[in-house]
Amino acid sequence: MKLDADKPNILVPKLNLGTRETRNLVLIGMPGVGKSTVGVLLAKALSRSFIDTDVHIQSQEGRRLQEIIDMDGLNFFLDIEARHVLSLDCRDHVIATGGSIIYSAAAIGHLKASGIAVYMRLPLPQLIDRLTNLDSRGVVMERGQTVESLFEERQPFYECYADITVDCQGLRHEQVVARIIEEVEQWLGST
Repeated sequence: MKLDADKPNILVPKLNLGTRETRNLVLIGMPGVGKSTVGVLLAKALSRSFIDTDVHIQSQEGRRLQEIIDMDGLNFFLDIEARHVLSLDCRDHVIATGGSIIYSAAAIGHLKASGIAVYMRLPLPQLIDRLTNLDSRGVVMERGQTVESLFEERQPFYECYADITVDCQGLRHEQVVARIIEEVEQWLGST
């Protein structure tokens, strides 16, 4: 798989992003952690617009993510994902990203330039329980790769790019929303 983020320990600097109202909240994390569901609820709670990058890609390409991966391959999909994310120009949004966005340093850097990256973390056993549709979900995985190895591969990237990490273990979606809002307020107060 082509990775343009050579090392997961490359630090993206925190930027002075202007006022709270103009910053996007960018949800990152593994497939199945609940980014899309929490993103909608978070946008509603904060009276913000919502973008799901996976849905955006599908609507722009006219195909499901899994179709793109199956027909054109993982690297082609990663290029499409990066291109569509790089085309986003918005403020005051909640953005739920696909789990593979961290493979493009340019794309994640673009999102962080106008937003706060919130890593939604969940333990591997809970993710495995939630990922029952790997054949059709559009997850960027090498043939034969396990969820366990994907988790190990991606963790350093999520941790590297996160401004805030929210542990979602044992929390309902509404509780995750409340925790994100609390953590963002604390983060903004410290920057």
